[in-house]
Amino acid sequence: METELTALDESGIVLVEPAAGEAAREGATADPAAKSAAELAAEVAAANALAAERYTELQYARAENENVRKRAARNAEDRLAMARRQLLAKFLPVLDNLQRALAFGDSENLRGGLNATLKSFETLLASEGLVAVETVGKPFDPHVAEAVSTQDSSEHDDDVVIAELQPGYRIGEDLVRPAMVVVARRVEGAEATPKPE
Repeated sequence: METELTALDESGIVLVEPAAGEAAREGATADPAAKSAAELAAEVAAANALAAERYTELQYARAENENVRKRAARNAEDRLAMARRQLLAKFLPVLDNLQRALAFGDSENLRGGLNATLKSFETLLASEGLVAVETVGKPFDPHVAEAVSTQDSSEHDDDVVIAELQPGYRIGEDLVRPAMVVVARRVEGAEATPKPE
């Protein structure tokens, strides 16, 4: 290590050699600036490390979120496929009855087989919660039925359903298919049928 050359002047002040003094002055003035630059560099490095860590966590979270979404979609597809298989399996006895009915040559057995098929089909639909909408004899309700025609009648009030061309069905409160109905149009001058109490 170099030693500094010093000397005393007449007043007793220490004189430092110019080269050594310049180095000392640089050290005194550069130290605070170098220290703040070093602190800033350390803070920037710490912030960069934290940002990199958070970015990695974000990437993992995104990947996990995507995996959860894909897993949920697969599970939904699996449940739907299973429900479809179960429902179709319930239709197979109806198909069997229909095939047996068509195997009969005479019309009496055919009619009996078709009736059995119809009953098993109605039972299957009822087991799934499907219920026919009652419309005949009731006021026309556009929420559950479609009026395909009107018919003049002296026996019914206006807008009473007098015939059902195609039944409507619902599951709970949800309409599956509206009924297609014929609605009465009261003939002028005729008396309405009294409503039952």
